[in-house]
Amino acid sequence: MIGVSRFYDAGCVCALDNVSLSVKHGEFLAVIGPSGSGKTTLLNLMSGLDKPTMGTVIFNGAAPAKASDWSVLRALEIGFVFQSFQLLPAFTALENVQIPMFGTKRPLSERTQYARRLLDQVGLSSKVYRRPDELSSGEKQRVAIARSLANEPSILMADEPTGNLDSKNASAVMELLVHLRQTHGLTLVVVTHNASVASHADRCLEFIDGRIAFTAEGSTG
Repeated sequence: MIGVSRFYDAGCVCALDNVSLSVKHGEFLAVIGPSGSGKTTLLNLMSGLDKPTMGTVIFNGAAPAKASDWSVLRALEIGFVFQSFQLLPAFTALENVQIPMFGTKRPLSERTQYARRLLDQVGLSSKVYRRPDELSSGEKQRVAIARSLANEPSILMADEPTGNLDSKNASAVMELLVHLRQTHGLTLVVVTHNASVASHADRCLEFIDGRIAFTAEGSTG
């Protein structure tokens, strides 16, 4: 993104202030900062869920101009992991993982098989028919991570993926994300309050008042 700003409330609230940022293919970028610092706004702009007031967001060398262009990119190139899991309560783990596949060219006959494979990769092969209320918080997040890979994205964006987890499950989820990044060749962008989560990254940005206040190389960088 180049010179991106985002204002709300008729320009009274500045969520992002003239930010320029590039993320390399295969990089693990962590974004930290206090609540209200612009972290989630950044993620929403990077994925086309929100539009900048000023500046340009570029994805794979092109600047999508229309909401429909971003919809296609999200369906084919971007995976999401959320703090609150966002699983559909009436669906099993297997069914939840298949939801993003409806925006891809994967044949119906292959969807169940691929969803099973993803659940196996996150250690849930024995719980494919469990519904969310039958799973622990850590297991729900593993289902959410499997779902985020269902469209075979090139970039995975995670907004506080360990925020609702205890320290043991948080550590396990981050180890899983790091492993999946390597095995799937993903670019990984994680928004977090957790310094131990950020320590896994190649690069860490600290946001304060909508601006990049500090940049540091992570332990893997």
